Amino acid sequence: MPITKLDQMLEVLKSKPKKRMVAAYANDAHTIEAVRNAVDLGIIEGILVGSKIEIEKVCKQENIDINKFTIVDEADEIKATQKAVEIINEGKADFIMKGMVTSDKYLKCILDKEKGLMPPKAVLSHVTVIENSGYHKLLIISDVAVIQLPDLEQKIAITNYVIKVAKSLGIETPKVALLAATEQVSYKFPACADAAIISKMADRGQIKGALVEGPLALDVIVDKESAEIKKLKSEVAGDADCIVFPNIESGNTFYKFHTKLCHGELGAIVVGAKVPAVLSSRGDSVKTKLYSIALAAMNA
Repeated sequence: MPITKLDQMLEVLKSKPKKRMVAAYANDAHTIEAVRNAVDLGIIEGILVGSKIEIEKVCKQENIDINKFTIVDEADEIKATQKAVEIINEGKADFIMKGMVTSDKYLKCILDKEKGLMPPKAVLSHVTVIENSGYHKLLIISDVAVIQLPDLEQKIAITNYVIKVAKSLGIETPKVALLAATEQVSYKFPACADAAIISKMADRGQIKGALVEGPLALDVIVDKESAEIKKLKSEVAGDADCIVFPNIESGNTFYKFHTKLCHGELGAIVVGAKVPAVLSSRGDSVKTKLYSIALAAMNA
């Protein structure tokens, strides 16, 4: 059965072998609490790389048993992140998580050509799974945080990534919507032209395992009645599992509208590297970080 609520990931993972996760520069309470919760649920084994003194202080303040974790002492932000990447490359962990390290430094260590986590010619992208009470199932969206203005090749990669994440959530044939300002195919809008190309590639089997359609405007993507009013015949319209955004402005605006005005919940990971990478904001809630850990474990 497909997963329709974020907390269902936790139940699914309890029945699977534990994944090993390493957290880079894990000196803050939110990261440590989220890792503790995931460890207590029995879904991961946690490795914390950071200042042992700071980690001990947080654990004492929050009444967390520090013996739940493996601690690797490294007080420097960059060196701690590099060490976390090294642990992945040594095969000692299955995925990585950002702690207090800034996103740019975290990604720089992942992207390092000599010691990082990138396969040759891979595309790094951000995938978010959103739970919103106004929609009847989870929405898997990309990219809202990494690729500013994806070209056609990158959009194809993003499309394949959201399909892979959807399948990890038990969605057998994901319905992927390629967002544009209109569902009319117009060469004047680059987003429309790219969406039409990707949609046709899926029709001809060059993108596999999903129903892919575009261009589609947001109203017809999430509302079947809008599609019916516009006389749009589509298996994806009104029932999309995934949305691929044409640029970071549209994706990031949708993401923040969901979190700030709709008070929805989410999990988010970076994909395209050798392993999934949790890239939650330093200000994200413990629950968001827990769901992001679970999503990474589902895809590791």
